Amino acid sequence: MTITQTPDPAGLDALRQRYRLERERRVRPDGARQYRSADAEFGYYADDPYAGEAAEREPVRNTVDVAVVGGGFGGILAGARMRQRGVGRVRIVEKGGDFGGTWYWNRYPGIHCDVESHVYLPMLDETGYVPEWKYAPGEEIRRHAMRIARKYDLYPDALFSTAVTSLTWDEASERWLVATDRGDTFHATYVVTSTGTLSDPKLPGIPGIESFRGHTFHTSRWDYAYTGGTPDGGLTGLSGKRVGIVGTGATGVQAIPVLAEDAQHVYVFQRTPSSVDVRANRRTGAEDVGADHVGWARERRENFLRIVSGEPAGHDLVADGWTASAALLEKLLPSFRRDEKGAAFEAAYEAADAAKMNELRARVEQTVTDPGTAAKLKPWYRYACKRPTFSDTYYAAFNRDNVSLVDTADTHGIERITEHGAVVGENTYELDCLIFATGFSVGVSGIHSGKLPVHGRGGTQLLHAWAERGPRTLHGFTGNGFPNLIHMGTLHNASSVNFTHVLDEQAVHAAALVAAAESGHALIEPSPEAEDAWLAVLAEDAADHEWFHAECTPGYYNREGLGRPNSASAYPHGSFAFHELLKRWRSESIAEALRPRTALRSSG
Repeated sequence: MTITQTPDPAGLDALRQRYRLERERRVRPDGARQYRSADAEFGYYADDPYAGEAAEREPVRNTVDVAVVGGGFGGILAGARMRQRGVGRVRIVEKGGDFGGTWYWNRYPGIHCDVESHVYLPMLDETGYVPEWKYAPGEEIRRHAMRIARKYDLYPDALFSTAVTSLTWDEASERWLVATDRGDTFHATYVVTSTGTLSDPKLPGIPGIESFRGHTFHTSRWDYAYTGGTPDGGLTGLSGKRVGIVGTGATGVQAIPVLAEDAQHVYVFQRTPSSVDVRANRRTGAEDVGADHVGWARERRENFLRIVSGEPAGHDLVADGWTASAALLEKLLPSFRRDEKGAAFEAAYEAADAAKMNELRARVEQTVTDPGTAAKLKPWYRYACKRPTFSDTYYAAFNRDNVSLVDTADTHGIERITEHGAVVGENTYELDCLIFATGFSVGVSGIHSGKLPVHGRGGTQLLHAWAERGPRTLHGFTGNGFPNLIHMGTLHNASSVNFTHVLDEQAVHAAALVAAAESGHALIEPSPEAEDAWLAVLAEDAADHEWFHAECTPGYYNREGLGRPNSASAYPHGSFAFHELLKRWRSESIAEALRPRTALRSSG
């Protein structure tokens, strides 16, 4: 799709007005405070239903070269890339019972990736694996995470069912002291934090939620002991049960059709409908994706990244919903690069966006037989306001007699929970089971949440330092006053709809930093001047996307309708350009992030 359409002023004005009205129906003054964390009295919602009780073990008291906090794809890739650089002892500490991160926790019925498997799954070239589906089911993805961990020998030193509780810099040894909730206190020369953006489940702050006498759980901790079945379906435990599900984002879109096959009745509580495009999933073989030569997967994912980043790419190797609508992703990420600016571009963009959303709304009408239900399922906002979803079964589920859509926009969600069900307006919906597909507390896991205190030089706590001056990093990875600490995530760098690609580039960068420090007998610690220079780069065009998201329907992209943060938090020229910048910097200027060691360290 190219941004060349001629706008219809009258039609666009009416559409803008409809978007504003629909947005106002959903905005809440409490913003993100409408949710509550799955901790304290609600901590059982975050318990691990897969690992069982953690096996007893003696606390660890040794020294490793690199400690990685988090065993999702980010942590696994960090460990793998460190191994490729010759790092000996790599210890990954993970709250779950095995590797996988979000794919360990999320095993709900119908779960698949929404980015093509052959670009989403990392290290396909290195492991020799070709995904079996265009959009892989969750179990295939989880097993691939474990495949990488086995190939790079990450299991022997890993600590599972374990959470890091503090990181403290020891000036005398120039190492980090890592403490965990299982009594471990070990040292690491380098620490990499990769706690993810989708790790801490959140719950809606509905009054009375604790009084419900039926069964409840969060989709990221699916209770198959109650529902029966597997992620492929067969939820026979729901036979005769009235099931409510809260949330219609990517998780709900995948789970609801499967729930409908076995439950007596499914009540779908919706505040804002997702846009749902064609998925067209299918089995794939090596010949379908050109997996006949070394480097095929790298070429494919680079091609995908170029297209969704607005870069010249030539032939579209993936050809899916993301690449077909790539031009409309210009507003999805604040780091997206777009050279064309001005009123003419914005007007053409708006017209193209309207054409796409009209197409998606028409799909609802063509599929859902009841006009009233179809009207409630139509997404009235711009394409990039919410992460697009893809399904060939979601809309059809609402044609079943045992599925009811409960629109909660005017009540800003479920008003209250009783002992026996949910109240919306004048109606009470009696339920046997209530499932929360309400997602995660985005961007507040690990060190950003305050749950993992980090003390650097002189005992300075990281979040205290950032509270005074704002976050300060070089490229989002390292910071002055916190030597040999490497962050992976979205802060101060660039993101993409294919986040595993971003994580792999970050892992390569982290391993290069460690290799440079080891070869130069140095610490990884940029100067304040290097941080200042990077913050100046981030400030370029930082407000360019603020107006767009301020007008969007509420969601995690715009802090539930309150707009984006005021400070620049992402590289403004796109993820492809950011990766190229890092490559140049590693070859020309990596010394900017290093300083001499002062301590004589023993091997420990």
